[in-house]
Amino acid sequence: MDVNKESSGSSHDDFISSSGMHDMEKQTKNVDGMADEVDDDSPFEMVRTAVSNKDSPELPCLTFRSWVLGIGFCAALSFVNQFYWFRENSIILGGFVVQLISFPLGYLMALLLPKRTFNTFGWSWSLNPGPFNIKEHVIVSIFAGASVGTAYGIDVVTIKRMWYKSGLGFGPSVLFILTSQIMGYSFAGFSRKFLVYPASMIWPASLISVTLFRTFHEVQSIGGGRFTRSQIFWICFIGSFAWYFIPGVIFPALGFLSILCFAAPGNIIANQLGDAFNGVGMLNFSLDWSYISSAYTQSPIAIPWVYACNVFVGFVIIMWVATPIGYYTNTWDTQLMPMYSASVYTTNGSVFDIHQVMTNNGMLDVEKYASYGPLRLTFAFAMTYGLGFAGLVNLISYIALNHGPSIMEQMRQARTLNEDVHMRLMRVYKEVPHWWYGVTFVITFALSIVTCEVYNLMPWYWVIVATVIPLVFTVPIGIIQAISNQQPGLNVITEFIIGYARAGDPIANVTFKVYGYITMAQALALVSDQKLGHYMKIPPRDLFIAQLVGTIIAAFVQLGVAFWLMDTVANICTPEGFPFTCIQANTFFSASVIWGLVGPERMFGTSSPYHPILYLFILGALLPVPFWLWKQKFPTSWIRHVHTPLLFIASGFMPPAPSHVYTNWFIGCFFFNYLWHKYRNAQWNRYAFALSAGLDSGLAISGIVTYFAFMNVKMPDWWGYNTHHCPLAAHGMSSYEQPV
Repeated sequence: MDVNKESSGSSHDDFISSSGMHDMEKQTKNVDGMADEVDDDSPFEMVRTAVSNKDSPELPCLTFRSWVLGIGFCAALSFVNQFYWFRENSIILGGFVVQLISFPLGYLMALLLPKRTFNTFGWSWSLNPGPFNIKEHVIVSIFAGASVGTAYGIDVVTIKRMWYKSGLGFGPSVLFILTSQIMGYSFAGFSRKFLVYPASMIWPASLISVTLFRTFHEVQSIGGGRFTRSQIFWICFIGSFAWYFIPGVIFPALGFLSILCFAAPGNIIANQLGDAFNGVGMLNFSLDWSYISSAYTQSPIAIPWVYACNVFVGFVIIMWVATPIGYYTNTWDTQLMPMYSASVYTTNGSVFDIHQVMTNNGMLDVEKYASYGPLRLTFAFAMTYGLGFAGLVNLISYIALNHGPSIMEQMRQARTLNEDVHMRLMRVYKEVPHWWYGVTFVITFALSIVTCEVYNLMPWYWVIVATVIPLVFTVPIGIIQAISNQQPGLNVITEFIIGYARAGDPIANVTFKVYGYITMAQALALVSDQKLGHYMKIPPRDLFIAQLVGTIIAAFVQLGVAFWLMDTVANICTPEGFPFTCIQANTFFSASVIWGLVGPERMFGTSSPYHPILYLFILGALLPVPFWLWKQKFPTSWIRHVHTPLLFIASGFMPPAPSHVYTNWFIGCFFFNYLWHKYRNAQWNRYAFALSAGLDSGLAISGIVTYFAFMNVKMPDWWGYNTHHCPLAAHGMSSYEQPV
């Protein structure tokens, strides 16, 4: 299982959207006009609270303004997020940033653009059709939504070039990225009847976005301060932009303040426990926002305090308890290696050289592998896979116990309930015909086969097998996500299937995973956007165009950034290329070796020392049961705040994440979402998202500016310029001789 982008379940932000709907409802109940809209409304309270049951079909949607802002934000976020994906301190600018910044820009365009009307081929249009409206705002965010996550296929392109030394080329890479990203549209379109139209398919995460859009465009009674959200955003943006010059350029050591390493620099145990790169990050603090709001944790402001506690407890158990115990008891001879690393090793603790065991055509040479020796993993990395199995089963068990009756009831209602007010209001607009999605599927499917065959990614018949997986699972997994907001990760299934079927073929393994799992994940992301459009009364054809154009733009920009960095950054994807160390791609590469080159039979079969970790799925299945039973007997007990899937969240990113990010993220959660939320709640309601977006945006832009400004500048080599103050952590315990 690859733990780079998909953990065993969905992200903690998605989870809390469903479990923490009370907080969201509390924030939205003050929107004026709700009381007048109850007569003809959704049968579900959380939908009635967040979504208006009225529409203004005359509002323009795909306007000149929305095209300009949508394309601009899509390209900008694609550049920024892909740029940071290659860096050690990876961050993601998400949808909230677009919602916040596009709002004042849209109003500015409405003030400045001429209102002249043009006629083009009989079509009348205007640069400025009137005030910037909520539907334009939504469509801009949907344009940009395609750029929030980096295309999964770029992982394949990167490892193929940087590790397997067989570049794919820009043209074939474009075909690979576009086909894997766009094929999901067809499955999204064909599943609308089951996942979008029924009122019982709620998609709770979409309600958060609906709430934010309405607070921008409707009269509100939320108080809390004399500054506007835009002012707070720009204050935080400027402060974050200026501050990052210090930890990003002048004083990088501020990102890794390891108390244990400073106290005992010559002690290997202190180094291993305190280091963030090769240790478990105890008492390792950061003053660099990129390690507080990282791509692995995302903003500490985006998760309620109780759920942050669940995530952090899981991190402590896995990284600060289980990992040191496993390491210092020398389980699986793990003391030959560093305590924490995403690299793969030989039995003597040296880094595994894949080229020593591969044939000229990129396959495993069994005789060379037998001579070179079996693959070995650090204890932390091996446990990540075991916990991944446990987390997937745990999620299914948790959903069955806590959401099972609701899922069954809402599936029944989806078949029996009359269409709700939102479906009736959407009848005004022309629906996207099925043949649009059919043509999309035929084109992308055919191009997928051509791409995989011509460029030797995998045989054509495995493209067909891979396509069957989203065909079978999109609707059932979508129903689970639409109700519980949890998406079980099927990447482990794809890796097992192709790992046994094409053992010794690493590129086929990751390619199959892209077409088999990511196509479904992309389809469900598109369905989620379609439900947002459904709630906001966006014309379906406008939504389809925005999604498609945004995906195409994001693919070209992200791929262009990837090729540019791989062509120009010296020593990229190596420790010497810091900060462009490609730690996410490195984990993806290791997964390709484990599941593809070596294969699951050799790595986890009965003769492997790692075989016992497969049985952690039993722990995952049983863990929710005692908590569920306790909640049934004592429903007001503090146990009701324990959500077992969140305990596995951190393990999905450990590695590649620097081990101190969850500690510093949790500290941020304590200040922002406990102290501030509890004692200045009105201010939190008004400013929290603006502050988060401002800090993230300022950091992102500052990182790009500093890269270009200082790329040819040699900085003074002083203590504060070094980020590795725990050098002994890079050694294995048994391979290091402690000085007397």
